[in-house]
Amino acid sequence: MYKLGIDVGGTNTDAVLLDEERKVVASVKRHTTPDAYDGILAAVRAVLEQAGVDRKEIGQAMLGTTQCTNAIVERKHLAPIGVLRLGAPATVGIPPMVDWAEDLKKIAVRTAVIGGGFEYDGKELAPFDEAAARAFFEDLKAQGVKSVAISCVFSTVRSDHERAAAKLCREVMGEDVHVSISSEIGSMGLIERENATILNAALYRVAQSFTEGFARSLADEGVTNANVYLSQNDGTLMTMEYARKYPILTIACGPTNSIRGASYLSRLQNAVVIDVGGTTTDLGVIQNGFPRESSVAVTIGGVRTNFRMPDVVSIGLGGGSIVRERPDGTVTVGPDSVGYQITEKALVFGGDVCTATDIAVRLGMAELGDRSRTAHLSEAFAQKALAAITALAEDAIDAMKVSSDDVEVILVGGGSLVLPGELAGARTVVKPAEGGVANAIGSAISKVSGTCEQLVDYQVVPREQALERAKAEAVELAVAAGAVRESVEIIDVEDVPLQYYPGNTCRVKIKAAGDLA
Repeated sequence: MYKLGIDVGGTNTDAVLLDEERKVVASVKRHTTPDAYDGILAAVRAVLEQAGVDRKEIGQAMLGTTQCTNAIVERKHLAPIGVLRLGAPATVGIPPMVDWAEDLKKIAVRTAVIGGGFEYDGKELAPFDEAAARAFFEDLKAQGVKSVAISCVFSTVRSDHERAAAKLCREVMGEDVHVSISSEIGSMGLIERENATILNAALYRVAQSFTEGFARSLADEGVTNANVYLSQNDGTLMTMEYARKYPILTIACGPTNSIRGASYLSRLQNAVVIDVGGTTTDLGVIQNGFPRESSVAVTIGGVRTNFRMPDVVSIGLGGGSIVRERPDGTVTVGPDSVGYQITEKALVFGGDVCTATDIAVRLGMAELGDRSRTAHLSEAFAQKALAAITALAEDAIDAMKVSSDDVEVILVGGGSLVLPGELAGARTVVKPAEGGVANAIGSAISKVSGTCEQLVDYQVVPREQALERAKAEAVELAVAAGAVRESVEIIDVEDVPLQYYPGNTCRVKIKAAGDLA
């Protein structure tokens, strides 16, 4: 059985085919097209032709896509929604979407704050106002809205009111309505959790489009026996149905796939990963084989959220970054780039724009295109440009480190040829042979996970007992998501005291992951 992995980036769409031993049978890189599915289809077709395998022997197909991120950033294809907060009278002073950009606020057909919610210790703040909720849902139904975001004060402590509202929503608006509830998406912090829930609700049509489109493109190429999965931003996979329910979890899955692929190719479980694309470079940290999660609120398209995201730093450096010399003799690299037009505009390909790739070719760091077309670039100019490129990478490595110690660094991505083999702050710099398609490989080898997150008072339940229960629940969630039980292992344990809670309350978060069945 073969695994097909695809990753859609801003510049390139990569595809790989792995055999049963996870060895790369074929890999291709194609330009991402304005219609992403044309690019996906071209990449799938090319990798299958290169491999020459029976398409019916492909048992699994995985896709990592930027569609949801693009929809938010570009304000395109977002669905009209209703936003209901259960938190009156305590939270009426700060309405939903209060700090959103006006052009993005328009997705909300109607917002309301009604009675409901809980105190930090789980006591009821106010009764759930069922009559107001019913009237709100009836109004949305009359306006043809098909997606609703529901949030509630301290729903991470108790989700009773959210679930009651969701049940009522389906009763009034029909079973086909898309309902997003905040306790399933975000963490502590009402506004950030609510924001993430609103974005998730607005993305349901985008999710429907890319899941159906991917399945259709596979069928068109004769890949009919494959189970289809989408990449999540924690380095694991989700089913098509799960992706339609939680499309926001695909955001930032590209860098995550690269981090996982880099770890697999280099056999390193702990390192800083530098993924150099055509326009930007993403840096992340691999910890025990999985991406390190961000511990701070993340802004997406100008919206502050607190759902899980990989800890990634992006800088304006890529293979297509434009190199310029200022009047004072200093040389700058980026942040603007020729992007996917590099094969037309870069000097080595017959163009007239000096890019970071041209510098690498001029200095003999890479064999690409026609090197003679860079002969007019002076050695001094090229060295200054390389120094600027190196400084950008070294500063970013410094930002990702948690101590002054040197770290292992893995270089991947199609643009990784622009970086030298030695970097300050790096103990060693590893450049895997298949690093150019590490993102697609990361998608193909992803595991299935389950995460259990709950608040526990250790005065009521002893710590060891609480952790064992949470671990068991995380394992069961991973198995339910499609993991082979024997392969599931605990990969992350968080145990954080909450000082503003009564007793000895802690937030326990356990993640388990296993191989795909």
